[in-house]
Amino acid sequence: MSYVPMEEILKNVGSVYKAVNLASKRAIELVEGAPKLVNINSPKVSTIALEEIKQGKVTYRKPKKEEK
Repeated sequence: MSYVPMEEILKNVGSVYKAVNLASKRAIELVEGAPKLVNINSPKVSTIALEEIKQGKVTYRKPKKEEK
């Protein structure tokens, strides 16, 4: 069982809400067949997604406001 320290994830993302949102979206991408960006031996896509965020391979980007 893998453990990914939340403190290290928060350094890259900034908030727990953003971390959970980003991890869930990345986990869905992995389930749909996206390649892993890290070398980790875990069958759980959630663990893989969190490790990718921790290592800075997946980041959060705030969408730009649409101009009217």
